[in-house]
Amino acid sequence: MCEQLGEDPDPSRLPISLDNFPEEVQLAFIIFNHLPDRWEGMSGSYLGKDWSAVKFFLELYDIDDEKTVVFFVSKIESIYSKHMASKIEQQRKAAERKANAGKYAHNVKV
Repeated sequence: MCEQLGEDPDPSRLPISLDNFPEEVQLAFIIFNHLPDRWEGMSGSYLGKDWSAVKFFLELYDIDDEKTVVFFVSKIESIYSKHMASKIEQQRKAAERKANAGKYAHNVKV
């Protein structure tokens, strides 16, 4: 695109890819994506990842520095959990606004 515009690419504006991270972080993202999500059935709350298979993936990918990779997986999960909580809260508020929007429609004169 920069070529079409006749501009030089600005490295600070390039999107981040997995290749930009160290190997341990790349492996952490791979393992994180393999771990299944846990949801609370009644409220639909996000409970985080199911860590029961983490040892399997550490062995599968023949990871030497397991502590570092697990540290990064836990940091990724923390960020993702906050994101999911925010997203669920936005959806709840939108549903609440939608439910309340029809409540007072009888007061509107057409």
